[in-house]
Amino acid sequence: MRIDECNVSTALDVIGGKWKPLILWALKQKPHRFGELRRKIPGTSQKVLTEQLRQLERAGIIERRILPDKRAHTEYRLSPYGGTLGPALMALADWGARHRKRP
Repeated sequence: MRIDECNVSTALDVIGGKWKPLILWALKQKPHRFGELRRKIPGTSQKVLTEQLRQLERAGIIERRILPDKRAHTEYRLSPYGGTLGPALMALADWGARHRKRP
């Protein structure tokens, strides 16, 4: 099998990287405004977070909504399609917990 035919490679093309899994984990819990995501994911710059959110939105994994307010707030949430990543995110979290406890 060629690497470009590998389903894991396809998934990682969409959700892989340093920040996307953390973004998805935060949004799996509940919708967040941009500033909340920045606080939940320390170490990412505004520019990188914006780029990652746009990529996930283009892939149909998350949805962006402008909340009516005096100052327009942007809220991000998993799309119904993005919600199907829940079991994969839980499996990764479970594996990470086991790996962390490993001697």
